[in-house]
Amino acid sequence: MADGKAGPMAHHAHSHFWIFGLVGLAAGAALMIYVPHLKAVSASLILFAGFHLVGAVVILSSLYFGGLRDHFRRARKNRAASGDRLDFGWGPGWMNGLGIAALIALAAAVAVQVSAPGLWPLAFALVALACLFLAGNSIMRGFRRQDQAVLPMVDLLRGEADVVMDAGCGAGRTSIALGRIVRGGHIIAVDRFDAGYIDDGGRALLERNLQLAGLSDKVTIESGDLTALPFGEGDFDSIASTHVYDHLGDGKAKGLAEAFRVLKPGGRFLMAIWVPGMSMFAVANVLSMFLTPKSAWRAMAKAAGFEIVEEGAFNHAWYLLLQKPGPRGAAA
Repeated sequence: MADGKAGPMAHHAHSHFWIFGLVGLAAGAALMIYVPHLKAVSASLILFAGFHLVGAVVILSSLYFGGLRDHFRRARKNRAASGDRLDFGWGPGWMNGLGIAALIALAAAVAVQVSAPGLWPLAFALVALACLFLAGNSIMRGFRRQDQAVLPMVDLLRGEADVVMDAGCGAGRTSIALGRIVRGGHIIAVDRFDAGYIDDGGRALLERNLQLAGLSDKVTIESGDLTALPFGEGDFDSIASTHVYDHLGDGKAKGLAEAFRVLKPGGRFLMAIWVPGMSMFAVANVLSMFLTPKSAWRAMAKAAGFEIVEEGAFNHAWYLLLQKPGPRGAAA
């Protein structure tokens, strides 16, 4: 998932944490103040104390979302700088937000069931929603694992000396995966480094992760916008990008056209993106239905001039392996 967002919609896509904070504060206040005063709840010491505890957890989590996140980011950054583990910047909010939502839904289900048993279908629906949130939370937590710094096994490279772009590199998951297969070539890691969901936009973490992975000499970091790449036509043998182009908003087609432009004839572009499906429904629920579908991606890729070589799925994403028409083989 979710590497850097190097495009015009990047810094707007995840900038509304305060909304989640306010919603959480309202939910937490209801669980601590309103629900314990219900007759069925106040009659049980366990339920009375339990709802206060859950409400407190929700409120504290909401305060983190709404205002304390930057403070914890700084403390986390200082701890990470002295460690030896890769860090891709996914903070506690993204890793646990859906878990908090599941807790709220489950608490609401209990409140409905004990106070109005006749509304058991609503309680059942809330339990189902809690299970969905838990599944989404499990998927989100997987994105920070080091064993997901991988790419699908596809025929991406032209030869041993490819110049490869990691388009929207973020904190470097894809750059590190490319470093395992790019032998005598070089990787250019490109991003705007302004993604709000990655600590510090990702550049400092990228530099640190590349150093830990022993790839600092193999990777050059460049600041750039995927819809207006600062490179010449045909500068790259290959391009890889994971969880980025689906965040470009109205710039998706332009981003694909730019990737086509900077590739050499016969060069290939591996693009992994989020599309509507069960995994994304668990993560984003109804919002996942607004993701660009596979058919639209295929149409945009062909309109940009690409040929579709292969498609498939990995790490909850869908990927396309695209090729710029021309002779295939080792770069000259």
